Amino acid sequence: MAAVNDTAHNHPPSNWGATPEKKPLNPLAQTMKLQLNYDELTNCMRCGFCQAACPTFLETGLEAASPRGRIALMKAVVDGVMEPDQTFREQMDLCLGCRACEPVCPADVKYGHLLEETRDSLEQYEEHRWFIKAARRVAFKELFPKPKRMKLLGKMLRTYQKSGLQKVAHGTGVMKLFPKNMREMEAILPEASGRGVVETFGTRVPAKGHKIATVGMFRGCLMDVMFTNTNKKTVELLSEAGFEVIIPDTQNCCGALHAHSGEVDQAKALAKQNVRAFREAGVDYIASNAGGCGALLVEYDHLLHDEPEYADDAKWFAARVKDVSHLLLEKGRLPEFAHKDEPGSDGQSFTITYQDSCHLRNVMRSSNAPRNLMKRVANVKFVELQGADRCCGSAGIYNIVQTDMANQILEHKMEHVKETNAHMLITSNPGCLLQMKLGIERERLSEKMEAVHIVDFLYDRIADKQPQQKH
Repeated sequence: MAAVNDTAHNHPPSNWGATPEKKPLNPLAQTMKLQLNYDELTNCMRCGFCQAACPTFLETGLEAASPRGRIALMKAVVDGVMEPDQTFREQMDLCLGCRACEPVCPADVKYGHLLEETRDSLEQYEEHRWFIKAARRVAFKELFPKPKRMKLLGKMLRTYQKSGLQKVAHGTGVMKLFPKNMREMEAILPEASGRGVVETFGTRVPAKGHKIATVGMFRGCLMDVMFTNTNKKTVELLSEAGFEVIIPDTQNCCGALHAHSGEVDQAKALAKQNVRAFREAGVDYIASNAGGCGALLVEYDHLLHDEPEYADDAKWFAARVKDVSHLLLEKGRLPEFAHKDEPGSDGQSFTITYQDSCHLRNVMRSSNAPRNLMKRVANVKFVELQGADRCCGSAGIYNIVQTDMANQILEHKMEHVKETNAHMLITSNPGCLLQMKLGIERERLSEKMEAVHIVDFLYDRIADKQPQQKH
């Protein structure tokens, strides 16, 4: 890890408060001036508390790679002090968007909002190469917002995984045509499916025992085709805990990847559709089992604050979003959990550890609930992971577009993971789960450790559970 003792890195430059000569704003700077909340830019006190929480600053030691530094760059562009050149773009892209800076900020600066507004402005003027432009269009407009196409993708992936094609691709060396990071990710993908929770249960699952409340299940896009079993177990776990579960079939992708990638208009369109779907369902709570999705869902009121027709409904929606762990712990009737298998292969007690989902911890502010639930499981030993509150390097598609930095962060993360000697590494977000699986494979720990979603961990340890039937 890069040294960070240099005072030039830890303190603002001596001329920080000076007012350089302003230049006429170019079109991009003008757009940023219109889109960014200037009060948030000026709220930054430049104290530097954010630096110790920022993964990219800790890896590089560069002021510009810290939240304070990036806010200074944004403000300089908006004030006409500097041009938003390629270096500026690179620093905005290098940010993970983990928002670990926000909980430690004494001024409560909404850095995540500033970053998304900046990326949206940059995207309006970005000249992508044709294949990148095509890939973005397919992903953001033709795939994620189309549930039927996502299910078709799930069926195709399942066929690839189950028909023997995957073994052929590996055996013939076809996969060597792809970058190393993509080859590694392909090898650890979970079993895909074209049958999601609605196809399995229908749109309503009754509570077991006395009904506590009605919960709307947010099924997600990738979650429902790539982590189908986790979605199913989420529904059943909620039912076991006394919730009636409604799964609106008209819901859509949350829009998080769109918002983080400068496609804010598309994110707003998806948000409007989800708000309508759950408002019509009249649920008491909206359950999310993916930290990355939940962080945007809980901020739909901010995303749609300038949409008069949706502002009130967006507030209604955001106020009801709960992570599944928080919902179970605070509102549910919890069943008994117990680990019934033999102890770990080393003869010791079955040991578990936990990697935080950045957005669940930093935006939804729900880091205690998952830990409290895990500690309720009998016959397991919980060991805190050093640096669990620091990003694993997944961050949506960050590990694909910023491979070097993501790998560097993951390498340091795995150093602490190995220190836990855990048999199971648990997390609350699909991106984190895949990243940790990747780390386990790279460190050749797969015979000693596995990575699982907290819902799978809990559901598999319920005593006397009965499977749900489709209604």
